[in-house]
Amino acid sequence: MSPGFKGGIICPMVSFEQKSIILLLIAGLLLTSCGPNLWGTNAPDLTPSPISSETPTEFSTPTSTNLQPPATTPATDTPPEPTSTLTATVTVGTPRPSLVYFSQSGDSLEAVALHFGVQAAEITSSGSLPVSGLLDPHTLLLVPNLLSQITTTPATQTIPDSELVYSPSAVGFDIEQYIDSAGGTLRSLQVPLINGLTSAAHAIQQIANESSINPRMLLVLIQYHTGWVQGVPETGVDPNYPLGYRNSQYTGLFMQMHLMVKELLAGYYGWRDGSLMSLTFPDGTSLRLAPDLNAGSVAMQYLFSRHLNQEDWLQAIDPNSGFPALFTGMFGDPWERAQETGPLFPPGVAQPVFSLPFEVGVLWNLTSGPHAAWEQESARGALDFAPAGVQDCAESTAWVVAVASGQIVRSEIGYVVLDVDPDGLEQTGWVVLYQHISSKDRILVGRQVKAGDHIGHPSCEGGTATGTHIHIARKYNGEWMAAGDPLPFVMSGWIAHAGSALRQGSLTKGNRTITASPVGSYESQIIRRAGE
Repeated sequence: MSPGFKGGIICPMVSFEQKSIILLLIAGLLLTSCGPNLWGTNAPDLTPSPISSETPTEFSTPTSTNLQPPATTPATDTPPEPTSTLTATVTVGTPRPSLVYFSQSGDSLEAVALHFGVQAAEITSSGSLPVSGLLDPHTLLLVPNLLSQITTTPATQTIPDSELVYSPSAVGFDIEQYIDSAGGTLRSLQVPLINGLTSAAHAIQQIANESSINPRMLLVLIQYHTGWVQGVPETGVDPNYPLGYRNSQYTGLFMQMHLMVKELLAGYYGWRDGSLMSLTFPDGTSLRLAPDLNAGSVAMQYLFSRHLNQEDWLQAIDPNSGFPALFTGMFGDPWERAQETGPLFPPGVAQPVFSLPFEVGVLWNLTSGPHAAWEQESARGALDFAPAGVQDCAESTAWVVAVASGQIVRSEIGYVVLDVDPDGLEQTGWVVLYQHISSKDRILVGRQVKAGDHIGHPSCEGGTATGTHIHIARKYNGEWMAAGDPLPFVMSGWIAHAGSALRQGSLTKGNRTITASPVGSYESQIIRRAGE
């Protein structure tokens, strides 16, 4: 059964022991009841709704037949439990002084407070709560019930986080093999990229790698809008605007997917950091998001709310007949896969020891504090560093180095990806992205490195850049990690902090502070010392 509000208690996947605790807490509550790119890494960050002025206002809605799974699709091992028909608005519980909520993977105390519309200090627990970092999954929280009379979106969770991001659940999934076996139009489709025509499978793989969106999700969205993945394609699909975004600057499947990915990222990371609290539909109506949703489900609700008014939107997100049913029909039960791979963020997750990404004794500048890791809508997970004395996009001989030991899993025009885990898989564990790495002396894919080994030189290659620098960001189990709280980027003991505005911020170590400056001021200078 999907998580939801039940008599003032929010209980995602509770165990017998947790239910016993809930009963005791309910008794206590009742006794006292009379008394919340390469596609432009240098663009501004997310504005939750609308996400961007470039997002098209005209959108072609897919026909309902695309929602039906093909008749040849094998049944899932464990059919999903039936869910009642979704309603247009849901009243959050009945008036009670507090709600019981079990934290989900990826929750921070601050984000939970924002989801529920309370202050973090107002949330209590049966045990001690961490002052920083992520909450362990299934941590019991008592939250003031301030939303009891507020109508929200349905609280039904539809897509696990691990099926939205390019996570361990996608390890071993072969996009090309699936497309070939499905036998649809996509199998023979050629997609134009910068270097010429390529297969649809290659284009989807590139988008999955770069944005870290799960390729299964991308394939289901293509099927939903076009029918090109399986069976007979839908009639009337415009090949210039196959996903419905009628924008002349984004024609063809690859560019259309670019726009759809931006909306998925906006929903997912807007919920993760607490900046997205409600949905606004094309007709101007709005709904607050149910506070117990997971980030993956919010991403789907947000995507469809951008283009459908409430009645059609409810049909699109319905687990029995909408997009989630199509997803299950194509790839089996996503919740079973999520259960097999475990939570994206297991209890006690922490960043490994990283060093600063440049050589000892060389002067660099922190030119940008936390900002978008990839698209402008993704997590504010990146920091920018520039070598001192290099003007504009001049060539630099300074070396960018590995922040930790690991394997180079991608090395392409403008960027390098370092897997810090021993498995050599980008979808698992900690991964570091270096962008704007010069083609000259760039490290080759497959190389094993130790902390401090040369990666390449900073440049303006790969994405928009106004000067020679590097853009560095982290992922964990496929999710872009914010550079500031709740799990700050730490390198050589320097802790990243987000500023009050995009690209502002600092690094601190003990009583020392380095402040980000795009012009390389004295306050932004940083030198890696011996032993760091």
